[in-house]
Order: sequence, then structure tokens, then C-alpha cells
Amino acid sequence: MLALRLTRTAHLAVHLRRLLVAVASAGTGFLLLCALGHALSHPDTPGAAALRLAWCAAPLAAAVQLAVAVARTDPGTRPRSGLSAIGLGPGRLMAVSATTTALSASLGSVAALLAYLHLRGDLTSRPPSGRVAADALAVGQSLPAPAVLTLLVLVPACASAAVAQALRPRDPRPAPSAARRGYGRFGAYGWGKARETFGAYGRFGSRTAVAAARPAAAGSHAGGAALVGAGGTLQTQSGEPPAPAPAPADGATEPPDAALPTAADTMPAPLPQNTTALPWGIAVLAAGLTVETYTGNASAAPTPGTAPSAGVLIGWALTALGLALAGPGLTHLCGRLLQAVRPGALRLLAGRVLMEESHRVGRPLGVVAAVAAAAYVAATVYDGDGPAFGPLATLGASLVAGCTVATLLTAAVAARHARAGTTDALLRLGAPPATLRGAAAVRAAALLALFGPLTLLVAVLAALPLEH
Repeated sequence: MLALRLTRTAHLAVHLRRLLVAVASAGTGFLLLCALGHALSHPDTPGAAALRLAWCAAPLAAAVQLAVAVARTDPGTRPRSGLSAIGLGPGRLMAVSATTTALSASLGSVAALLAYLHLRGDLTSRPPSGRVAADALAVGQSLPAPAVLTLLVLVPACASAAVAQALRPRDPRPAPSAARRGYGRFGAYGWGKARETFGAYGRFGSRTAVAAARPAAAGSHAGGAALVGAGGTLQTQSGEPPAPAPAPADGATEPPDAALPTAADTMPAPLPQNTTALPWGIAVLAAGLTVETYTGNASAAPTPGTAPSAGVLIGWALTALGLALAGPGLTHLCGRLLQAVRPGALRLLAGRVLMEESHRVGRPLGVVAAVAAAAYVAATVYDGDGPAFGPLATLGASLVAGCTVATLLTAAVAARHARAGTTDALLRLGAPPATLRGAAAVRAAALLALFGPLTLLVAVLAALPLEH
């Protein structure tokens, strides 16, 4: 009931995004039912029917990705302060979001079933026209109810499970370390090996490593052996707080800042989280191109009315997965390159925003690049002299392209809302709006300059084994 109330009272933009999820679910369910109809019409070729069903995995994955992106931007299920007191904690909100997604996808599945029965003539008693339609709709044969129900439930179940996995509550814990955990006095918690002195926990600013670095150095220059522990606590050899540094005498100068330890000297610098999957993405991309090249050279070109082989499907899936894994790292790298070689305010702002939003828009960008490469391959193989590109293939390609572009736009809107506070602060500080628009244009141009040649290179390499 709570999910229905949140769905009913949502804004128009939220309803439009949920309608996109329902449309994607309807198209995917219709393709699944058409694969079932083809299997019923051709019982003597189970391999071809299984291949058609396997090719429905692409629109299914695109629909699930769109559902997750829409659930992330849903303001009705966003955690807020005070909701846990009335029983709406992160776990309950995750369940509500998964239920809302299941409702939208189920609406699309019901629409797909009605459209399929209408085209079969079961609702209007009009037989369909065309051989392709008769093969895909299994005209004159009864549909197995368990198979139909299983295929229609597939999209809502996968979408709701993916939303629950993406929005599950996560307990913020420190990263694992090889060092043994140390527990100080009065429940103080840290990872350092040094002993914590009495009263160090309650001392003002002692838990902040950046604030404690310079007082520690000043105390050491004053004669006290002040140290900064790994947890950021200020310590001395005598167990007493370090004495303040004496004022410099007349004519004396303070030690330069280079002699003082900084935060980088006392705290480890973690690696960026968005670049850790970049090597894995490149490896999976190379594996996908290798599999596609091997299977494409070993098999013949697709004939009219048939789909490419299973090996080509596996290669394309690995290629798309590799680009999706490498997308956040490439976006982060693009932001770093923008800030190289003495950047100005415009490039610095654009690069910082790209680095900050790489975890939001990087993966949808990689998927869009994979879909663009697949479109180039399809235009190369299914040309005027090649096999025919049927209506079901057109529907599947339109679903995949539309869902990936909608996911990218949804992620971009979510990133814009996330940095709304920063934008308002810049405007209050006097930044001209033209600078913010220029930074957005620079970001778009940088991403196009990086992902455009990469997409073209992947598309050319993927199309080479299929042109024989």
C-alpha cells in the first residue's frame, strides 16, 4: 500500500520515468513471447529457438539497467532524517523501491501479453497476415500457460532483484587492513599500532589528522617528542600534552613549511575507487573481441531470417561488459586529463566535476558506447547485400538503444541534482552562469573526444570477422 501511495503522489517526471520502465518491460516481454511462438512453430529446430531466446538477453539487460537508474532517482524512496523513527529505514525504503519497480514492470508485461494475443487474433478473431508474423505468433496453436507466465515474470523479477541489490543498505565500515585493530581507552577505535595516552581522545582536534599534523611538528620543534599516530591522535613520549611552540626571537625566523609534516606524510593515500575496475574492463573487452574474432572467422555469415551464432553473442556480451566496467575509470581519467598542463578555472571545474560524477555516468557511457559499436557492426553486416533486418530485430535494437540512452540521460539528471548545492554556492560566490554552461560544454566535448574514437575502434575490430 505504501508503494502504491508513493506511486500515486509522485511528480510528473517520476511518472514519465516509470512509464519508460513499463514500455521497456512491454517490449522485452513481447520479444520473449515471440521467441516462444517461434519455438512452437518450429519444434524440429530447438537450437535456433534457443538462440532466439538467448538474443532476448540484450533487451532484458537494457530494461533492467533502466529500471535501476530510475529507482536511484526516485525522490519518494530517498532516505531522509527521521524516517527510521516511523519504521521507514533504509531497508524498508529499499523494499518499497523494489516493489514500485516490480509494479511498473508488471504493467508492461501485462501490456505485452495483451498485444501478443491481439496480434494472434485471440482477442479479435482476425488471423494475422504475413509469414514472419505467423511464425513468431504460433497461429493456430495453444500457448502453454506456465511458459507464458515464466517469460512474463522474468522482467519484473530481474528488475526488482537488481533494484534491491543496488539500493540495499550498506554499513559504512573502514577498509580491511593487514594491521591488527587497536582499541584505545574509553572505547577509542583505530588502526594504529602506537599506544594512545590518557586523555588523548577528549583533547580538542586530536582525532583529526590534518589538524594534528602541524601541532605535532610544532611540539617536536619545541623540545617535546610529539608524534601523530595512524588513527590521527596526538601523543608525546612523556604522556603529557605537548607544550606550545615558543615565539621566535628577534631576528629569528620560523622553520619553513617544508620541515613540517603534512597530511600526506601521516595518512595513507587511498587509490581512487573509480579506476580500480579499469584494468578488468580492458581485459574483458579484449577477451570479448578475441572470442568474437575466433567465432566469426570459424562460422559463416548470417543468412536471411537468422541471427548470428552463439559465439558472436558471447563476444558481444563480453565486449559490452568490458566497456561498462571501464566506463567509470575512463571518465575519471578524462577528468584528470582536463586538469593537466596548468588548467584554468574552466578546465579545472569541468575536470573536477567529471572526476566526481564518474561513478554515476561512467557505466551508462560505457554501455552507450557498446550499443553504438553494435549498431555500427549491424549496419556493416546487415547492409543492402546482406541478410534482411526483420521487424523483431528492429524492435530489439530500438529497445536496447532507447533504454541505454534513457539510462544515460537519467544518470545525467541525477548527477545534476546531486551537484545542485555546489552550483548554487558557486552562483552565490559570483561565478557567472556562462562559466557553468561552458564547463558543461567542455565536459561533453572531452567525453566525446575520448569515447568517440574508442567506440569506432571497437566497432571496426568487432565488424572485421563478420565481413567475410
